[in-house]
Amino acid sequence: MESQDIKPLNPKDEQLIENKNLSLFEALLPIFLLIAILAYNVYAYGDSATSGPNQFALIIGAAIAAVVGFRNKVSYSAMMEDISKNVKSTSGAILILLMVGALSGTWLLSGVIPTMIYYGLQILHPAVFLPACVVICAVISIATGSSWTTSATVGIALIGIGSTIGMPLGMVAGAVVSGAYFGDKLSPLSDTTNLAPAMAGTDLFTHIRYMILTTVPTMVLTLVIFIFLGLSQTTSGISDNTETLHSIKETFSISPWLFLVPIIVIVLIVKKTEPLVALLIGTLLGGFFALIFQPELVAKIGGSDKLSFISGYKGVMNAITVETSIETTNEMLSNLFSSKGMKGMLGTIWLILCAMVFGGVMEAIGALTRITDSLLKLFHTTFGLFASTVASCLALNLTASDQYLAIVVPGKMFSKAYADKGLAPENLSRTLEDSGTVTSVLIPWNTCGAYQAGVLGVSTWSYLPYAFFNIISPFMTLLYAAFNIKIKQLTSK
Repeated sequence: MESQDIKPLNPKDEQLIENKNLSLFEALLPIFLLIAILAYNVYAYGDSATSGPNQFALIIGAAIAAVVGFRNKVSYSAMMEDISKNVKSTSGAILILLMVGALSGTWLLSGVIPTMIYYGLQILHPAVFLPACVVICAVISIATGSSWTTSATVGIALIGIGSTIGMPLGMVAGAVVSGAYFGDKLSPLSDTTNLAPAMAGTDLFTHIRYMILTTVPTMVLTLVIFIFLGLSQTTSGISDNTETLHSIKETFSISPWLFLVPIIVIVLIVKKTEPLVALLIGTLLGGFFALIFQPELVAKIGGSDKLSFISGYKGVMNAITVETSIETTNEMLSNLFSSKGMKGMLGTIWLILCAMVFGGVMEAIGALTRITDSLLKLFHTTFGLFASTVASCLALNLTASDQYLAIVVPGKMFSKAYADKGLAPENLSRTLEDSGTVTSVLIPWNTCGAYQAGVLGVSTWSYLPYAFFNIISPFMTLLYAAFNIKIKQLTSK
């Protein structure tokens, strides 16, 4: 399972559309105009730009790309075919998003998230909280192979703890994302970790061993930065959590038994259960535990003073589907203990669908291949080859809005170039992961960026400056290439 927990449609058979009539300017024009509109949306709307303006900006970008396509004799039906293919490829992600919304609702109502926050507040001191977030998320994502599952389970709880102790949520989300993508990138259970070597022409464990050379130093730097950030934030942290802890325990029935729910979900993921199935089981377990541990809260959410079959059913169903809020004696906790359910994920799903429309048109008119091919021809040195690969992955994450295409397309385009320069294929597979996998989450309209923002409740722009692991990774791979550090050669051309 990869960050998206979904598999692309036959990535090895992905057809790269080439349009020789399309100029580089025409290929880049929709991107430049889209970025200009998105930038103005952020200026005008701030964090709320993702509530609608950015979605329509992607549609405008797709329309501009379609006009370019019509000028180059690309048919409307060809564009619609690629849009349909792109939308179909996100169906698994959309279902998972809905299920994560449902899971967060029942985990709040059952007391799972409040229990994790309750014990976390007693264990995680503000001075070590940020690096601890990185380490915890790294361990979970290595075990599950999924940054998405990590964010949907421990990530939500860590955001809650960070909010309670007064940590800036952008920093906390950046720490969660950094740790989640470290594990996702190295875990043999991850789809991208399997996809990158398949595209480059090497094997899984050679790829992982070679990737450790750049990934571990990047993680060490990330931890050092978060340690210093954590130390600088201790003065704003809450030194006495007694009142907060009392308020949580007064509202919820807190019990270590509630940890069974997330543990079961993580075990299911590790045992290679389909993520959608595991999340559904987690949602149902959350609802069951809510009836056992929080009967009064369930009845209240169900619109009654007393738990009955009807009020119990309505309470759990409301937590799953719509926004629910649980009042406490602490105003800050009252704001924290709210969930939007499946309904709260619709904005993120809307963003993903619009991004797939833009990416589908760009692919259909041959713009993606034209941009990548131009980057390939731009450089002739070994460092230039690595740099063009990194730029290609970033460009695909920006334009196709899909992490898989950011690995598949450059992987296909550059594999021969690496072989021609006598470079082992693991150089390519490592670069694809260092730049394609980890940067997808930094782009608000990419499926990964939209997901993380939706699940963690922190905008992509807010956590982007603090996602140090994801920011440093592409530069680390370029540093290795520039100084010829651990650049493996082919034994024979």
